[in-house]
Amino acid sequence: MLTMNILLQAAGQSANIMNLIFIVGMVAVFYFFMIRPQQKKQKEQQKFSDAVKKGQMVVTVSGMHGKVYEVNSSSVVLEIDRGVKVTFEKSSISAENTNIVFGPKKEKKA
Repeated sequence: MLTMNILLQAAGQSANIMNLIFIVGMVAVFYFFMIRPQQKKQKEQQKFSDAVKKGQMVVTVSGMHGKVYEVNSSSVVLEIDRGVKVTFEKSSISAENTNIVFGPKKEKKA
């Protein structure tokens, strides 16, 4: 009777350890496949927003195409047609759509 009880306790402990390993593995999978890529994308978007310059062609998140007319600390004035200027927040300029429509930014060689 005593040996049977010890065997059942050992089996229960190994099941608990396996459950713990499974949960830790799931957390690692979520981190590496969902959270980390999203953080990287946010950093790239912030870097793009900070690097917006006058004269650059951009696309906003809402799909508005325009040329950067003026850059302020947190906003950008886009010229969407001759004489038509609209103010947007820097965060509303989409790096992804801008690169798709106008191509990635090319470095000029000196």
